[in-house]
Amino acid sequence: VQLQASGGGLVQAGGSRTLSCAASGRIFSINAMGWYRQAPGNQRELVAQITGGSDTNYADSVKGRFTISRDNAKNAVYLQMNSLKPEDTAVYYCNADVKVTTLLSPRNYWGQGTLVTVSS
Repeated sequence: VQLQASGGGLVQAGGSRTLSCAASGRIFSINAMGWYRQAPGNQRELVAQITGGSDTNYADSVKGRFTISRDNAKNAVYLQMNSLKPEDTAVYYCNADVKVTTLLSPRNYWGQGTLVTVSS
């Protein structure tokens, strides 16, 4: 199973950006999917998460500005980021709990990361 993230880049403060992440490989089902980020010198932190039932959870720092969504038919998760701030600058990683067969428990996978830089 591979997660391929895309959509990072340079954006001005106050602007918007959408990140995408698609899972590929042997996939039976995907439970929770999420986005994490890691800024230089900081630990990786949860940004947003969406369950298989589409319940969502957000870090306080992004509530009201970011929206996570998923497309189960495409095994994809998205992060719409609005009103971006310089402190949102980080490498963003997608994450998913994937079942490859009905018999095995879900396993956690990470994407390769995509850099979002917000200029002031």
